[in-house]
Amino acid sequence: MSYETIRYEVADGIATITLNRPEVFNAMNPRMMHELIAVFDETDRDDAVRAVIITGEGKAFCGGADLSKGADIFNKDKNASQEKESIYREDGSIDYSRDAARDGGGKLALRIFASLKPVIGAINGAGVGIGASMTLPMDIRIGSEKARLGFVYARRGIVFECCSSWFLPRVVGIARALEWSFSGRVMNADELEAGGLLNYVVPHEELLVKAREIAREIADNTAPVSIALMRQMAWRSLGMDHPMEAHRWESRGITTRGKTPDAKEGVLSFKEKRLPQFPCKVSTDMPDYFPWWDEPKYR
Repeated sequence: MSYETIRYEVADGIATITLNRPEVFNAMNPRMMHELIAVFDETDRDDAVRAVIITGEGKAFCGGADLSKGADIFNKDKNASQEKESIYREDGSIDYSRDAARDGGGKLALRIFASLKPVIGAINGAGVGIGASMTLPMDIRIGSEKARLGFVYARRGIVFECCSSWFLPRVVGIARALEWSFSGRVMNADELEAGGLLNYVVPHEELLVKAREIAREIADNTAPVSIALMRQMAWRSLGMDHPMEAHRWESRGITTRGKTPDAKEGVLSFKEKRLPQFPCKVSTDMPDYFPWWDEPKYR
């Protein structure tokens, strides 16, 4: 598939997605949002992809929503026609269940959240609004020394978007999440690392080197089906009420994975002191209980 606003490359098991509108600081427009959702469908389907890196072209990571169309960028009344659907019922009240009333950034965040491959953010420069929020459902975030992020919703007269009211407190804690979002200030890489949002801060020229180093470790040493399951187990555990829920799904995972060729290969490769060659594939060998959240209890 070809893309206009992003660049997509796969090499040696690592997919790299580059936001590619450098002339507007990689600002997010509807096409970029739709292309990012589509490319995650592509990475999930491709068994050759073991890890995904997201970065930005040029000086910025993502300068937030594209404001070039003016002050009505967040106005659903003005923009619903682009979605080919009104947000209003016949009686004039807003129908919040309609697709046109949904936050586009939230659709993107939910798609990244659902990824079956680990996602590494390589934040090369400034990211504000959705440019900051879209990093939250990524699993590992690395910032160059030039990275800057700001959760600027209140400064634009809006509220949390991109599911950030769920993600941000879970990533950095409620007190820091509220401080950062109430002030709306843009923070440098050192503060973001100290606050727990960035795993690492590296010299700018070493950003993709570090991201690929982490992706390479995942690709060379781990079972793809195990990673797909563990990623969802960890993220979804954040909403669990009791550790018994974790025990239930871990037990299912150990029971099903323990009898697969992957488990045998994991032991043999360890004993033989070599890199493993795990045979099971995400596209064909996920266990029969996956996805468990589709059970009636979890709807």
